[in-house]
Amino acid sequence: MRLNSKGQVTIPAEIREKYGLHPGDEVDVVEVGNTLQIVRRESSATRGGRAAQRLRGTATTRMTTDEIMGLLRDQ
Repeated sequence: MRLNSKGQVTIPAEIREKYGLHPGDEVDVVEVGNTLQIVRRESSATRGGRAAQRLRGTATTRMTTDEIMGLLRDQ
């Protein structure tokens, strides 16, 4: 990896896949002795959690949850 002019590095795809890192995930760089480690931020929301947060409050229906579930279950 090479540090760019903005101080950024790209984590190789195979490493992102191995550790389940996705766009938007938050990581920290921590110093341990003479080394730097990239670690997933513990308080970071999951990808599903971020998606749910983006969608929260955007519904345009006045149906109740039970009514929507009835439609989905074809009742």
